[in-house]
Amino acid sequence: MNEIDQYISKFPKEVQQQLQKVRAIIKKTAPKAIEQMAYGMPGYKTNGKPLVYFAGYKNHIGFYATPSGHEAFQKELSKYKQGKGSVQFPLDQPLPLDLIEEIVRFRVEENAKHK
Repeated sequence: MNEIDQYISKFPKEVQQQLQKVRAIIKKTAPKAIEQMAYGMPGYKTNGKPLVYFAGYKNHIGFYATPSGHEAFQKELSKYKQGKGSVQFPLDQPLPLDLIEEIVRFRVEENAKHK
């Protein structure tokens, strides 16, 4: 079991399922990304630069796509609680999987431009 698996396994089953969905989208959308723990949460890098991070909490999934990822999708993310470079997806609502995929794709392209 790697670090990411261990991290996810510490959450209740329902939260684990949501975290695995986010992880699967990232891995599908950024297959060359390096997966590692960073800042105490699962993180991904492409071209040696941070791509996205995610984390589980009691009432939400935190998603961190750096400030640029959040700025580019400001309108789509406006209905969620946010911080600079972070968004909270409540566990009592369906995860916006298509939006997460779009953001990851945007960040992959952005990192590719800044090699």
